Amino acid sequence: MRMHDPFEESLRDLLKSSALAHDDDAALGRVLKMASRQAGAGDLFALVGHWFEALMIGLNNGSPHIAPVSRRSTLDSFADKAD
Repeated sequence: MRMHDPFEESLRDLLKSSALAHDDDAALGRVLKMASRQAGAGDLFALVGHWFEALMIGLNNGSPHIAPVSRRSTLDSFADKAD
């Protein structure tokens, strides 16, 4: 049993509709151009998704290092307090 693939289905419909013109090379060229665009768009969205995931991991791992750091030691802070 085959799974329904809308991408494959759209390419088949495009090839069938182009076959009526009896120009196989042009029909194949249109189908391959459409397939290339759709695959390229999918790859681009996957790339952006992985980039966003890596950015979130980096921010999560780097967030403890963003906390303000005092150069004064804890002993200095006790010496400044009035008794």
